[in-house]
Amino acid sequence: MTAAPPPNQFALLRQRRFAPFFWTQFAGAANDNLFKFAFTVMVTYQLSVSWLPPSLAGLAIGALFVLPFLLFSATAGQLADKLDKTGLMRMVKNLEIAVMLLAGFGFWMGNAVVLLACVFLMGLHSTAFGPVKYAYLPQVLQPRELTGGNGMVEMGTFVAILLGNLAGGVLVAIPEVGHATVAVACVTLALVGRATAQRIPPLGATDAGLRINWNPVTETWRNLKLAAGNPVVFRSLLGISWMWFFGAVFLSQFPSFAKEVLHGDAHVASLLLVVFSVGIGTGSLLCEVLSRRQVEIGLVPLGAIGMSVFAIDLYFASRSLPPSGLLGLAEFVSRAAHWRVMADLLLLSLFAGLYSVPMYALIQMRSQPTHRARIIAANNILNSLFMIASALLAGALLSAGFSVPQVFLFTGIANALVAAYVFWLVPEYLLRFLAWIVSNLVYRFRVQGAEHIPAEGPALLVCNHVSLADPVLLMGASPRPIHFVMDHRIFATPVLGGVFRLAGAIPVAPRKEDPAIYEAAFASAAEVLRRGELLAIFPEGGLTTDGELQAFQPGLMKILEQARADGIAPPVVPMALQGLWGSFFSRIERREGRPKAMARPFRRGLFNRVALRIAEPLAAAEVQPETLRARVAQMLSAPA
Repeated sequence: MTAAPPPNQFALLRQRRFAPFFWTQFAGAANDNLFKFAFTVMVTYQLSVSWLPPSLAGLAIGALFVLPFLLFSATAGQLADKLDKTGLMRMVKNLEIAVMLLAGFGFWMGNAVVLLACVFLMGLHSTAFGPVKYAYLPQVLQPRELTGGNGMVEMGTFVAILLGNLAGGVLVAIPEVGHATVAVACVTLALVGRATAQRIPPLGATDAGLRINWNPVTETWRNLKLAAGNPVVFRSLLGISWMWFFGAVFLSQFPSFAKEVLHGDAHVASLLLVVFSVGIGTGSLLCEVLSRRQVEIGLVPLGAIGMSVFAIDLYFASRSLPPSGLLGLAEFVSRAAHWRVMADLLLLSLFAGLYSVPMYALIQMRSQPTHRARIIAANNILNSLFMIASALLAGALLSAGFSVPQVFLFTGIANALVAAYVFWLVPEYLLRFLAWIVSNLVYRFRVQGAEHIPAEGPALLVCNHVSLADPVLLMGASPRPIHFVMDHRIFATPVLGGVFRLAGAIPVAPRKEDPAIYEAAFASAAEVLRRGELLAIFPEGGLTTDGELQAFQPGLMKILEQARADGIAPPVVPMALQGLWGSFFSRIERREGRPKAMARPFRRGLFNRVALRIAEPLAAAEVQPETLRARVAQMLSAPA
């Protein structure tokens, strides 16, 4: 029996399958940023290197760190699929110790060449760890834990980045012993990461027979083609890469923004980094709370909207700040106008967390396990390309005379356009967003037994039919897309009809009324099950007109008979919707003696309590219309 998921994402930190991994990646991210920032400060303020002027130091260090992601991500993805992930993580941590010992020598001697080499090697370390990091989670977490686990990892990563940057800046500035202190701190963090990696439970390889292609160019192209083979996954990869593009614009401009626009000193620039990191971490953690502990990609459009709204408002909040001398931290935060700027920055990064975490979880859940690490490697390649494009575009805009706030405005508008294009290509995001709004804001929706919806493979979901909103609520309760067999007349309903077409719903009509639609519906239903997807049917044959459960029609058995002929025995999952009779979308009203829906919008007020009960799946061979109807009726009679 599968163990019940922990009560919340923080409980994972008490479990060996997650906690050692979390602290291993936390220590690695902190070490990366402590080392890079300390080195940047050293060559900017403390060393005089003729061939590395301070104005180019940050750019050179960033480029060297990203370069291995472009060159070796494809190879790293292959190794993560072929080898035991725990053993590979330990090898990567061994490499980190060696690199940090070399970096310690570089700091001690003040040797910029050695430290630049270590930047490249730490980029290689992160390149090797990236595919393992995201491919490890779906192997040890249940589907209902993926969102929370990814949220914890994203939160931990940005907190580690923040602490690493702050520690690097503070330690390297200590008089006389700063360089030695940084060296000790880097080696210590590497040792801590290796010690926590030793406690990560061993995992078997997902594709032990894989033959490694050591040519990075051909393997990179192969990885991108592999990712493109699943359109939803590939477009989600592009969506994540766009988030890195978006974030890189803001992170790269914080020093200039703080000095030239906000008139603040270096401490103000650090404050902006703190606010941004807190926002990302908070948004990442909120994903589990807002998603009912499932992979809820309906949060992605919400995140995209927030990113654009607050990026654009950041332009308006910062464009008219009065000129002043250089402000210290205390004086900066004492001015009310600056609080709007910090609120915009906090909220745009919070919504970026809501945007990215569900996408990562979706990629992990929808990718083939034997290829998952290579898909993540393809994502790292795309992330690197988008971050490089971000730097080039921001530089071009600034060179063309744009101010930093105008660059933020441009990025916010571009984000809205890119998001609209992605959601047009993958309408599932918008459908889930609609389902999330209906189930969280229109109704007070409670789901009991969501774990009974199979995480993979075909299944037939059978539910009573009370209102026009029933399919939307079922979409909101399922982590997987659902194809609905629905009365063809519903497709003529304004707005909802368009939504159901977008969702790939299957129209059905009585055989006597339209034999062609009837037969086409069952052919389409059979195809859905053959593809291993979820199919939902409302076996009463139409909306109830009196609030009572109607007799189940024989179409249910026709679907199961066709599945049996195809060699498929999909489990049948009984469902019962409670509390919808009398709501706006039910047919409780009568006009000219006929039942009518959507006649009185506020007949029951707002935020009606509704519930969905989901029973354990039944074997297809055991299902009969009468017994299945009795099971649904039993759930309906239970207290809501």
